Amino acid sequence: MSDEPAPGAPLMPLPPQPPGVPWPASSWPTGPLPDGVDLEGLLDAAFDPDGPLHDTYAVACVLGGRLVYERYGGTLPRFDGPGRPVSVATPLLSWSVAKSMLHAVVGMLVGDGILDPAAPAVVPGWDQPGDSRRGITLADLLTMRDGLAFVEGYEDAETSDVIQMLFGRGQADMAAFAADRPLAAAPGTRYNYSTGTSMVISGVIARALGAGAPYRAYLDERLFGPLGMTSATATFDDSGAWVAGSFVHASARDFARFGLFYLRDGVWEGHRLLPERWVDAGRSPRSVDPDDGYLYGAHWWTRKDPLGTFWAAGHDGQYIDLCPALDLVLVRLGRTASDRTSEVRAWRDTVIDAFGGADAGSSSR
Repeated sequence: MSDEPAPGAPLMPLPPQPPGVPWPASSWPTGPLPDGVDLEGLLDAAFDPDGPLHDTYAVACVLGGRLVYERYGGTLPRFDGPGRPVSVATPLLSWSVAKSMLHAVVGMLVGDGILDPAAPAVVPGWDQPGDSRRGITLADLLTMRDGLAFVEGYEDAETSDVIQMLFGRGQADMAAFAADRPLAAAPGTRYNYSTGTSMVISGVIARALGAGAPYRAYLDERLFGPLGMTSATATFDDSGAWVAGSFVHASARDFARFGLFYLRDGVWEGHRLLPERWVDAGRSPRSVDPDDGYLYGAHWWTRKDPLGTFWAAGHDGQYIDLCPALDLVLVRLGRTASDRTSEVRAWRDTVIDAFGGADAGSSSR
């Protein structure tokens, strides 16, 4: 069975910033919940530590460019003392939501003329005569169709490439560790979700910009700074590459800023920061995930629903959902075990339905 999705309907148009609604600068423009939208019961359930979602730290809802609801709770655990209560200003861990931020950085570099998605990725060792990896393009990496034999598993640390890369023998130079994997399939022919693939891309960027300080400055000056993401901090490994598959800390409001940036098609305060159609390239379905049947684009998840929903997702239940038809951004950050993932998805769907998607029916999502 092919892992490529069947052709579907055209993408839902992305909504522009409504006239008269200011962009979120040092603070967010706020507004009321629409009549008939009651989130209290849903949020009570989400923040119940004994409930199915376990620990929810933050929820933020942005409708029509305005922050209409937010809530914080729970305590970040610490090994050396009492946990820290979560507040509006608390930076929270992205996990794989960072992958979608990586997609934005690649887009900016494409717009700068520094990277070409159709060209073979510049990776040390891959350009050797006879190396079957020399044909892997940046587009293959973005869509997780590079063909590398990378094990994205969390059950056995000894056989898990992602655990060894993030926390074991590969953590000093994660891009090199991931790039050293052999091919398991011809480039472009097989989908395999892989944090290692994101690190290969981050290594490409580090070599293009300069590892360490120049790379960090690009993130701050071209992504976090223009969007007003003042709380955002990216983690780098010893080689000077951003750990772009897993590690950004930011407040819920700043994650919402990033979500609004993609919902606005890469435009911010009237200025285009991403190339035209770059967001569409990210949310266009390219593969079917075998675990849950959801669709994968290019470092973004998507699905065929009447709302045009696409999202960034991370371990432990980190999500930024974007619904073009509703002009809605939903951020949920917390700590929910992977065996409760379906319950987090059901909760997100119910919140989206509360904003106007009930007629679409949650069965399609």
